[in-house]
Amino acid sequence: MTAQGSKLWRLSYRFDGKQQTLALGAYPAVSLADARRQRDGVKALLAKGINPAQHAKLERIAKQTSNAVTFKVVAEEYLRKIAKEGRAETTRNKKEWLLGLAMPDIGSRPISEITAAEILVPLRKIEDKGNYETARRVRSTIGQIFRYAISTARTDNDPTFGLKGALTAPVVSHRAAITNQRAFGGLLRAIWAYEGMPETRIALQLMALLYPRPGELRQAEWSEIDFEKAIWTIPASRMKMRREHRKPLSPHVIAILEELRMLTDQGKLLFPAVTSPKRTMSENTMNSALRRMGFSQDEATSHGFRASASSLLNESGKWSADAIEAELAHVGADEVRRAYHRALYWEERVKMADWWAQETHRLRETLG
Repeated sequence: MTAQGSKLWRLSYRFDGKQQTLALGAYPAVSLADARRQRDGVKALLAKGINPAQHAKLERIAKQTSNAVTFKVVAEEYLRKIAKEGRAETTRNKKEWLLGLAMPDIGSRPISEITAAEILVPLRKIEDKGNYETARRVRSTIGQIFRYAISTARTDNDPTFGLKGALTAPVVSHRAAITNQRAFGGLLRAIWAYEGMPETRIALQLMALLYPRPGELRQAEWSEIDFEKAIWTIPASRMKMRREHRKPLSPHVIAILEELRMLTDQGKLLFPAVTSPKRTMSENTMNSALRRMGFSQDEATSHGFRASASSLLNESGKWSADAIEAELAHVGADEVRRAYHRALYWEERVKMADWWAQETHRLRETLG
């Protein structure tokens, strides 16, 4: 009993020839049964040659460390890691935004103690707003944080694994694309006659002629364009498959780029935002232009030019499927073979780029 009248459980024992005392807690918060269980635990440690007092100290330190390693701490460390690895800024920003949706519910929790039920709370909030695809992406991104925590010895389990079947599957909607020759010719005529911002018209013309992913074009820099060799080299950081991708430029494309250079070569970006030369053209700029031309979102999108080109190039029967896939920067199941052969198809892709420029000209001039 202490001077204040509190009753404390204490256990005396000998370790390494020395008398030591271990505090087991205060009565009645720690019952007799609890004290006996702790005593049995101490005896078991002594039998293994472990000092119970040192063991208790290490457990307290481990608990404090665990409490300090919150989900937010690990998530921020992970984001710094992928930044050092050269992941694209847009990718990092997207991951940060997705993780931010879960932070209010699990950010301050020790990552080693978070359960699947806790993760489900923010996911259900997102689903309740009808954002099913976002909920799935948040779950996937949270899982990346847990797997990073496992690899750095901060936790032993990824609780998101058991949630794969718990979320509502979103209805898949394919990006609209025109694959009929006559209709595609009409789209091309509308683009070439577009009377809005000339930079937007040129962006759509290049989408039709080069069919990259919209983000690859919007973020393009003049340093990537080799006018002498007629090559556009897209850095790995901006490619979906994280591989540098080269695209041959037909004379028609070079002429369009020369026109664009008169407008925007004061800065590093081909398509700077109207509000700031340091920012890229908005993601919605090209799609909004298509809407103003009279094409609904169910008819045409900026991303749809990839499907249009793929369909019409394959339909022509003039080019190998592998050359078309290489030009689209697709990497299928046989990834190694495609990566190896990409260079071998370069000559065919150069010819294909010239033919496609002439074909788009023919379609907009003769079909309606």
